[in-house]
Amino acid sequence: MLSWRRENQAEAYQVESGRRGDATAADELAGMSSLVRRLAEAAAELAWPTRCVCCDAPGELLCASCRSRLGWICQRWACPTCGAPYGWVSCTECGRSRGEAWETRACVCALPLEGAARSLALAYKDAGERRLAPVIAATVACALDEAASWLAADGAARFDASAVDTVCFVPATRTAYRRRGFDHMLDVARSLSGMLGLPLADVLARPHARDQRKLGREDRLANASSSMRVVGDVTGCSLLLVDDVVTTGASVRAAARALLEAGASDVTAAALARTW
Repeated sequence: MLSWRRENQAEAYQVESGRRGDATAADELAGMSSLVRRLAEAAAELAWPTRCVCCDAPGELLCASCRSRLGWICQRWACPTCGAPYGWVSCTECGRSRGEAWETRACVCALPLEGAARSLALAYKDAGERRLAPVIAATVACALDEAASWLAADGAARFDASAVDTVCFVPATRTAYRRRGFDHMLDVARSLSGMLGLPLADVLARPHARDQRKLGREDRLANASSSMRVVGDVTGCSLLLVDDVVTTGASVRAAARALLEAGASDVTAAALARTW
């Protein structure tokens, strides 16, 4: 019996040693991959130095000088329904003053679409500067933090992270995805979810939509409304829906409508910029 135990203990030790060896090898491989990645990044920085997307100054994607000149939307005066600047009392952008209702319970936008905000959006989406995703996410997070101090139309805070179940995003159209090679809002939403300590849910798809930038207001509404699909279970969820730019609101409204029809309890929208 003792001999049997010793043999089994020896076998168990060999198995455990093998596991430790595998773990050590995996750690070494991960370390080598990390080193190779850092060396590649350093080489790329030498060949193509990072420059500010707004003023072209070297060193950062968004330099301190340009950050200091960001034209933040004051959430105190912004429209709680569509996020337009100065729409708190009476908003002509979303028709709130005429009694029209949006599907989102609130919409928070960080910047007016001009100057630095336009440069950020274009450099990220059209120039493929994917390192801007966390910069854009941090900008949105700052706006949400301020909006938490002000009320939405339902009498609750415009944003309350403790009341949100998950972060989702307005997906790119198929045409935009092919042109860019990536879904730009996925990276932003992933960064934002980490900053807010919330899970990320990829639950929306737009298989048949055309590029919104080529369409007028009415065509945008029709295009967005007919194209948004929910591809995940959102039953009973309170969602934070993220987009890059709110223009007419067609995309966020269509996405919110689809989510609500699929069983979501409520949708709060947030975006980098708002046209005005």
